[in-house]
Amino acid sequence: MPLYYCRRITLVLFCFFLVVTSLQSQEIEKEPVRLFIECNCEKTYIRQEIGYVSHVRDQSQANVQLFIFDIANGSGGRTYSLDFKGIGVYKDIFGELSYDTTPTMTSDEVRKGLVAKIKSGLLRFILESNMADKITYTINTDGTGTILDIDIEDPWNNWLFEVYGEATLAKETSRKEFEYEIGFESDRVTEKWRIRADLEMNQARSEFKQDGETYTSDRLRYSGDASIVRSLSDHWSVGIFGGATHNTFTNLNFRGYLNPALEYNIFSYREVLRREIVFAYRIGYFYNDYIDTTVFGVEEEGVFNHSLDVQLRYRQPWGNIYYRLRGSTFLEDFKKNRIQLFGRLSIRVFKGLAVTFSGNFELIRDQINLAAGDASIEDVLLQQKQIATDYELGFRVGISYTFGSAFNNIINTRL
Repeated sequence: MPLYYCRRITLVLFCFFLVVTSLQSQEIEKEPVRLFIECNCEKTYIRQEIGYVSHVRDQSQANVQLFIFDIANGSGGRTYSLDFKGIGVYKDIFGELSYDTTPTMTSDEVRKGLVAKIKSGLLRFILESNMADKITYTINTDGTGTILDIDIEDPWNNWLFEVYGEATLAKETSRKEFEYEIGFESDRVTEKWRIRADLEMNQARSEFKQDGETYTSDRLRYSGDASIVRSLSDHWSVGIFGGATHNTFTNLNFRGYLNPALEYNIFSYREVLRREIVFAYRIGYFYNDYIDTTVFGVEEEGVFNHSLDVQLRYRQPWGNIYYRLRGSTFLEDFKKNRIQLFGRLSIRVFKGLAVTFSGNFELIRDQINLAAGDASIEDVLLQQKQIATDYELGFRVGISYTFGSAFNNIINTRL
């Protein structure tokens, strides 16, 4: 074969090798989208609605960062600025989007619109990721696109940990208070399991001066709680709850409890952020070791108890509604019981007009932990000990009406 043709064939093979190597390199460089979001918004809802990316809580672990800033606009609503920034293989992709709300929009409408805007901004990153060939697109009649069927690997295996601490100091002429709280929380959530464990310690010291006398109060509380819940179906769940507590305010030197539970949700659990009607039944045992002898002359005791909890929650464009009714009794003595009712209703009557009602009522017949004897002035003024009561009641109502321009999105922060 002539030398000329040998050189041509060699050159073609070399070019083909470069093309194949380049394509392989591009395949290697592609990786899943790891999204970090910093915003004053409902991150849990965003994670649920955008499940085809890996959501990370550490900014350094992300290859896509999204910062959402919001500020009041001229219409009385808020303007959200979405700043997307790619890291690493996505370093050349960035952009900004804007989302405007009006004061007549409900929280459900606001969060749905924000999620839709986030999805639009993420599309450029997804098309450059390793998910590009795994995406199934469906176009609805309204033009909305849906992205489905993507599996995400989580190196933390769905575990979430949090360590927190807080200290408060308040001082007046006749009063001084210092309080601190530290704690640890862990949570693992999957489609079938939810595992939680919480540890917390709280200590508070108060001083009150009146007529030359100084009254001092010290309160200490530490506790540990854990639970394991298993989803049996889209509507049924079973779990077990346990924990221990020390609380000087409630006269508990030690309290330990164990409660199996069964729960039924009328709606599918996948709709929990939008609507739910839940019935939960618990039955179990707790043991109390008291600091001071109780009003019943008891220093320690064990009690079997049970409770039924009903919760209703709706988050819809017309407003929000949440009600909870809980009843509990001792199995040995049904006269020792407690009934709790809490409700909150927010309704958009018509454009611009919203009404909010909330209230709570509690019948209390199970304060077996109260210390014997009369409450001292220190106990009353400083709330050092829990005081006997038959009930608690509270009610609030609010109304708001907004009118004027709904299209003024100009931002002006000047004085």
